Amino acid sequence: MTARELLNTQREYFESGKTLPLAARIDALNGLERAIRAHEGEILGALRKDLSKSNFEGYMTELGMVYAEIGYMRKNLKKLMRPVRAKTPVYLFPAKSYSVPSPYGTALIVGPWNYPFQLTILPLVDCLAAGNTALVKASASAPASAEVIRKVIGEAFRPEYVSFLPGGREENKDLFDQKYDVLFFTGGKETGRRAAAAAAKNLAHAVLELGGKSPCIVRADANIPLAARRIAFGKFLNAGQTCVAPDYVLAHPKIRASLIAAIEEETVAMYGEDPLSNPDYPKMINRRQFDRVLSLIDGEKTVFGGRSDPSSLKIAPTVTENVSFSDPVMKEEIFGPVLPVLEAESFEEIKAAIAHNPTPLALYWFGNREEARRALSEISFGGGCIGDTVMHLATHELGFGGVGESGTGAYHGARGFFAFSHVKSILDAGSKFDLPFRYAPATPKKEKVIRKYMK
Repeated sequence: MTARELLNTQREYFESGKTLPLAARIDALNGLERAIRAHEGEILGALRKDLSKSNFEGYMTELGMVYAEIGYMRKNLKKLMRPVRAKTPVYLFPAKSYSVPSPYGTALIVGPWNYPFQLTILPLVDCLAAGNTALVKASASAPASAEVIRKVIGEAFRPEYVSFLPGGREENKDLFDQKYDVLFFTGGKETGRRAAAAAAKNLAHAVLELGGKSPCIVRADANIPLAARRIAFGKFLNAGQTCVAPDYVLAHPKIRASLIAAIEEETVAMYGEDPLSNPDYPKMINRRQFDRVLSLIDGEKTVFGGRSDPSSLKIAPTVTENVSFSDPVMKEEIFGPVLPVLEAESFEEIKAAIAHNPTPLALYWFGNREEARRALSEISFGGGCIGDTVMHLATHELGFGGVGESGTGAYHGARGFFAFSHVKSILDAGSKFDLPFRYAPATPKKEKVIRKYMK
């Protein structure tokens, strides 16, 4: 069936009410988990084939996060579905107020290629928990992962509940124009803009998880060895193909040289002296991305790394310095294993540097906690860490999402449930009493009562 036919079928299924009961939602989550566990080996193999991820990295960053999200929803879904009482003003006595979550209906979930399993299936977990149907589009740029996702969905669900949509960009060029109720898109800004415009045309709710140049600030009093270890981990995970990877470092001049030396030491400890020959060091997803990232490396400004292997599509972890915001590497999100290190001495210099690429998806801060608190209130960004990188994604008690250029909306845990839910506001007025002062005709006495209580 075409996307339009699938969505129409799913809308009929949703309107039947079969996705709404708590038991149906739990059954859907359990069915999804069973299918994933049955294909766990294939999933890890697909991640290695598409991105050269080790089983360790594949489980930690993809499978494990999906399992944890399913577990969270199973444990908390009954509570999330409950109505929530709210205060009622005295002039509405004897009414009661509450809010109740309601699924949007038919969902379109479009996943990316960099974490092809997790970033496609984790939103599906939230979508099903909220009581929706789903049409799922995995990235054709990660074909092995897309194929195993197709298997998992096909075994776990009937097509009127959840369907997998095959094909690439050309085959699905009209996908965003279909009549869905909620769009969940993870990917680049330009495609995100098209998705948002199409959703607006259909008056559909949209959650956009994009990216941006996420800064990492290291102040003079930071624990340099620990900061270097955590920066190298966050930056070179998945060969830098992570939407929340530290995109560049703003280092205090006093510690810049020692920080670079420590990052090199920690990178060698993780990936060896020759990461290009390390079978567990990830590769770039395709030749186009490989060539794009290589074009951002200025050999004269490279401190270490910079080597590459076209046959394996691997680029060694690379650190550059003495770059400026006019260099190509600072004009776009790198999305690869290249880390520019710039200097920033004052808080004002930090703010001015970030203003070149505003509203990043993440911000990371090491040292000077007083300035860190200022950054939280004065700099706009999606989320982040103080004293670490990327690990704010690992807790389901925090929502994950962007702002402005880096996206709109959030998910993970309760925020994921509500990303796929409309929260209805309900006033239950009852019928035992009916206060007459709100009804015409107007009188001075009625106006006096209104002025007394509505202020």
